[in-house]
Amino acid sequence: MAQARSRPKAVQPAREAGLPNDARGAGAGVSEKLHRWSATFSNLACAAAHWMGKPIAFLLAMLAVIVWAATGPLFHYSDTWQLVINTSTTIVTFLMVFLIQNTQNRDTMALQLKLSELILKVDAAENRFATAEDMTDEELEELHEELRRKTEATLGTLTSRRAARTKKAS
Repeated sequence: MAQARSRPKAVQPAREAGLPNDARGAGAGVSEKLHRWSATFSNLACAAAHWMGKPIAFLLAMLAVIVWAATGPLFHYSDTWQLVINTSTTIVTFLMVFLIQNTQNRDTMALQLKLSELILKVDAAENRFATAEDMTDEELEELHEELRRKTEATLGTLTSRRAARTKKAS
């Protein structure tokens, strides 16, 4: 099961931080409820993604399909019998889209943060890459073209050096 993530004191709701009611502000109750709902959804999404990615989940889904198929003769392959599998798979798919998107968003953000940290710690790196995910498509395209030119120049230099070394060795 997914572990609860701890929050820094700075982002804890006012009640948890021990502030009096008047220090919380008028909208604090709504904000707390939204935060709790978001945390609950995040925990649910983590747990669902964790369990749905296991082989047992696939086996259970396969078992459900086999049971459904086996009951076909019992229900004379009726429209209702077909509707059961169609409806259930549609509902599961619909809900899984949101859980998968949540997991994808979280994983992407975590990856971006890790890459940003590495970029910021490497002396020779350009810090502007740490916020590349916030750039517009045009800015990303310009940056890509700039890096492509630098790469080609570097490859040209390396090729020249290799050729010179090969010539010396001969």
